[in-house]
Order: sequence, then C-alpha cells, then structure tokens
Amino acid sequence: MKWVNHEIVTGVIVYGSTGDLLSTAFAMAGAIFPDKIEGRPGASYWSWRARHRGWSHWPIIYIAILAIMQLGLLPQGEDLERGGTFICIGALFHILEDAFCGKVPFLLPWQKVGIRLFKVGSVTEYLFSMAVVIFTYIIHAQFMIK
Repeated sequence: MKWVNHEIVTGVIVYGSTGDLLSTAFAMAGAIFPDKIEGRPGASYWSWRARHRGWSHWPIIYIAILAIMQLGLLPQGEDLERGGTFICIGALFHILEDAFCGKVPFLLPWQKVGIRLFKVGSVTEYLFSMAVVIFTYIIHAQFMIK
C-alpha cells in the first residue's frame, strides 16, 4: 500500500478504537516505519525491491518488542510505553495491510504469506482503504458507547 493509505487506515482504526489522538499519532508513525527503515528505492531500485518486505516487515519483531515492554525490560514511563506500544501496533497494521497487496514474512522472515487483492497505487487500493474507513466508522457508531 501507499504510505498515505497506511497512515489513514491505521489512524482511523486506532482512533476509532481508542479515541486518543496521541496514541493515533504514534500508530500512524508506526504505520510507515517498516518501509521507512528500508530506505528509499533511489537509483538502485531493483536492489531495494529485492530487500523490500523483508525483516522490517516480520511481525515477530514487533510482537517481541511488545512482550519485552510488558515484562518491564525497556525504559519505563507512561508516554514512553504508550509511544512504543502504538508504534509497534502501527507497524503490525502496516504488515497486515501489505498482506492484502502482496506477501509479507510470517512466522519466519523468509516464509512469506499474503494475498494480492489489488496492485499498490491502483484505484482498488484506494477503494479498499475507503471501505476500511467506512466499515470502521460503522462499527464505531454501532458499538462504541459515547
């Protein structure tokens, strides 16, 4: 998915679930983190493409960070914990979203799974993102107590 769709889909889901703008901002930052740390394609596009959706898209890393945080083995503090938690949640959403338009690592970094419902940057990607936003709004309106 395009970064803008990662941020919108993740942001809407997290805000709809938490109602917290700071947590949403952290999750939106995490939603582009796996791609951001891979660098830009630049002049060596095919070299970058061969590495894309590799270890940075392996969900076990982010799940392990969340587990380590729960054990109190990382620096403590409410804002640090919330930031770390929601950056990891955003990264996990990114990986899940990418699994709808290609393959991503699953249990092992070289074992990739996913389906290709749409091509990255296609109209279908934007329609998919819009459908997730609308669905989230409906769920929020039906089940969230004001």
